[in-house]
Amino acid sequence: MKIQSDRNPEFASTSVAGASKFLTAAAVLMLPALALSGQPAALAKADRPDKTSPQETAAQTEVRIDKRTTAYWRVTFDNPPFNIFGPETIPQFEKVVSEIENDPNLKVVVFDSAVPGFFLTHYNFTPPLAESTGLPSGPTGLHPLPDMLVRISKSPVVSISLIRGRATGVGSELALASDMRFASREKAILSQWEVGAGLVPGGGPMARLPRLMGRGRALEVLLGSDDVNGDLAEKYGYVNRSLPDSELDGFVDALATRISGFDRQAIADTKRLVDFASLPSDPEIGAGWDAFITSVLRPSTQVKIGKLMKMGLQTNPDVEARLGHYTQTLADK
Repeated sequence: MKIQSDRNPEFASTSVAGASKFLTAAAVLMLPALALSGQPAALAKADRPDKTSPQETAAQTEVRIDKRTTAYWRVTFDNPPFNIFGPETIPQFEKVVSEIENDPNLKVVVFDSAVPGFFLTHYNFTPPLAESTGLPSGPTGLHPLPDMLVRISKSPVVSISLIRGRATGVGSELALASDMRFASREKAILSQWEVGAGLVPGGGPMARLPRLMGRGRALEVLLGSDDVNGDLAEKYGYVNRSLPDSELDGFVDALATRISGFDRQAIADTKRLVDFASLPSDPEIGAGWDAFITSVLRPSTQVKIGKLMKMGLQTNPDVEARLGHYTQTLADK
């Protein structure tokens, strides 16, 4: 059975919601076969290194809100040791995104991290795949992760990512979905590492990066699957600015405070008009998630993810800190 995931959004004959349901059913059916095939099924339950139940994991507070004023919030990711984002994080983040959308006084939100060295990293490869594919679609009709990223982009509230440490995979995708991105010159690392592991990125960077940095540089980031430091990220347009680490917090706080003092309707109308000229369509984002799920299910990808897990993906600090290096070791010879 072939899953069509790389369709041209302009000519898609199937709705995003319908495609997501199709992929969900296919993934649930195929996961047992992958787990029994002898391949190192990266998302099979038997391979989970920890014994924490999904209920216990969900009870942990990985995303918290600091309401500095009625108009200015900080949203902090705090899931040590690596700030990995997975299906257990989605309900918490969904609650935060809904609060952002529904608060009539909020004007600015800043996303940051409480975990040293990691802003937000890749998707969690230890839970069963069905824990991700079985989640109901969000208000946009997309899977909850791309749904929340789209809603952040389209919200009348200004969103800013303060990047200190690694923004890998989902972290990069959240940064790209934000209205502005500011990075530590010494400590920020951004990357879309997925192609190096046989995956397709699922959170929309194929749709967003070319609009920020042009096609050639976007392909360099996506296909090179390597780390991009703060200075190069600024040069390429991946972030607005890279600043000395000692100045980053003060700069972002001052900008967020300044914007939060302006008229909310003027902010919302200006952002909405910029969105017309700059945001990708929802089907473009949805196609990326479909392609991600399809790529996860490929046996060759299962082998590569299995190798990374054996090297220490999600457990070894060196692997998480130098993911670009370790994915290079998976390259076909």
